[in-house]
Amino acid sequence: MIRRNSRAKSLRFRFKPLAFTATAIMSVIVAIAFFAFSPLSAQNSSTKIEFVSPNWVSQNANDPNLRILDVRWSPIDYFTGHLPNAVHLADNLVRQPKDGLPVQLVDSNKLGDYLSKAGVTDKSKVLIYSDGRDVLGSSQIAYALERIGFKNPVAILDGGLSGYKQTNTADLTQAFPKYKSGKLNVNDNKNIRVNISQVKDLIGKQGIVFIDPRPAKAFAGEEKYFTRNGHIPGARNIPWPTFTDPQNPHKLKPLSEIEKILADKKIDKSKDIIVTCTTGREASLQYVVLKHLLGYPKVRVYEGSWTEYSQSDLPVETGAERPLT
Repeated sequence: MIRRNSRAKSLRFRFKPLAFTATAIMSVIVAIAFFAFSPLSAQNSSTKIEFVSPNWVSQNANDPNLRILDVRWSPIDYFTGHLPNAVHLADNLVRQPKDGLPVQLVDSNKLGDYLSKAGVTDKSKVLIYSDGRDVLGSSQIAYALERIGFKNPVAILDGGLSGYKQTNTADLTQAFPKYKSGKLNVNDNKNIRVNISQVKDLIGKQGIVFIDPRPAKAFAGEEKYFTRNGHIPGARNIPWPTFTDPQNPHKLKPLSEIEKILADKKIDKSKDIIVTCTTGREASLQYVVLKHLLGYPKVRVYEGSWTEYSQSDLPVETGAERPLT
């Protein structure tokens, strides 16, 4: 009996480290799963995006690592005149049909391929510009760079090409830049976006705020663009032009004015924010402003937006937004 008890104790002693190891492994797995799906992970990104002045462009024009992207839709506009060394990459190129849905952002590997062909490499700093209301194209391409895990600075030209021409005496050019494509790593960043399954789980949850930057009539469901029209229940309507200069939509209002707009909607930095619009393009501007300029830590984009949501069986709300509480 003594021998058996002694052997049993020995076995128990030897199995305890194994049990501890198994428990430790499970704890690590649970922790990884938690942080992978936690809204706190939305802030984990090495990409830094800013809006810069025309003077910044002049000061950095000779940087050999600066890649300038002209993302205006029309190649004729680009041919007519563009910033020196700018490469034309129309922002609508990155949105294509997917699973029956139109104008969906392509996958990160394809985004990386497009950007690499435009001369963006792992060593690049990137300046993006468009003009007028197509500031949304500039913010979409900036978002695309963050989506592929780009690690270097990204800048959007505040005021776009029109603002540049008003404040800068340097001539535009019709010459095409010469460059060779280089290495551009792609590390798909899922932390900055949500899919429709996540949206379903987030509707009505405390601390979650959906911001919808579409025009008021589209938000209310008065514009009959889709088979179902309206907005995600409880969403806040902040049309994207409220963030920009009425005389030049490619130029942001002072950040203090934008902060007041958000405060009036009772949206603060404690909230987990999902920006959703028509196709994901409008959402990209408010995403960039909230996260990168104002420092909101938990901001993500619902890329499918109303194009996808309208085709689902998830609840739809119509009319003006709910009263603030």
